[in-house]
Amino acid sequence: METLVERCAGLDVHKDSVTACVRVPDGHGGRYAETRRFTTTTAGLGLLAQWLGSFGVTRVGMESTGCSWKPVWQLLEDQVECWLLNAAHLHNVPGRKTDVADAAWIAQLVEHGLVRPSFVPPRPIRELRELTRYPKTQIQERSREVQRPGQGPGRTPGPELSSVATDIIGVSGRAMLEALVAGTSDPQVLAAFAKGRLRTKLPALREALAGHIRTDHHGLLVAQILAHIDYLDETIAVLSARISQVIAPFAEQVALLDTISGVDQRAAEVILAEIGPDMGQFPTAAHLASWAGVCPGNNESAGKHRSGRTRKGPRVAGRLSERGRQGG
Repeated sequence: METLVERCAGLDVHKDSVTACVRVPDGHGGRYAETRRFTTTTAGLGLLAQWLGSFGVTRVGMESTGCSWKPVWQLLEDQVECWLLNAAHLHNVPGRKTDVADAAWIAQLVEHGLVRPSFVPPRPIRELRELTRYPKTQIQERSREVQRPGQGPGRTPGPELSSVATDIIGVSGRAMLEALVAGTSDPQVLAAFAKGRLRTKLPALREALAGHIRTDHHGLLVAQILAHIDYLDETIAVLSARISQVIAPFAEQVALLDTISGVDQRAAEVILAEIGPDMGQFPTAAHLASWAGVCPGNNESAGKHRSGRTRKGPRVAGRLSERGRQGG
């Protein structure tokens, strides 16, 4: 087969080690291959970079399994052209299965142009991705924590209070829970903290709060829940402020995305972080939909159409597209 990349390498990346195979001209019209194993420590990856540089490697291919490839990519991306390869495209012929064989196989596929690189955005966009993905886990954790007072066992105030007050962590509910933490157990006093329309439900509130409340037990639990919610609120606020700073250069793109039905400011920021501002990475809208894993596959043979189920795509991008189809 024709050699398309004269000096290339294949990396079989694991959590603790990287097996690298270089393929370069041997000086006699043939090809020379050499394989070495490196650790994934900073020092080990530094040696890997030096070793690749000694062969004048211009392109490196590595498999996109897990997250182990990320530190290797970050160290090498400024030195050589890095290709992240879809694991489904790297199936080797049956036979021996070793790290050395895998690295050599990847190197040969890159050498002969038999694989295509996966989309990896530049470093600033990858950092923005991390900033937009992490708050989602904090928001989900906050949602779980908010529900805890309404899921307590026995005669705790949560279950009864949640049947009267829609938001037990709102202004009124929070005031009642904080009074409970402070040692107040009288339902008359607790119900008096109700504000606004909730005051029309005072009799129901008094009845809901007339449980066997132990401030030393229930108060302790509620105090920890409220403290955790406050911590999560602070974390989300800090991350949101940082996202606003990092995404400021792309304000125009975010504003355009925000005009799409079902896409708000936060969703627009996540979309930009996932696909980046350069749509040149995707030749057509169909390519983008395929990358996101929101379009069916095409499986036809002998005139028969078989299952063309949607392939797995980036989880965040897929969730956003589903949200858009539902109108927010």
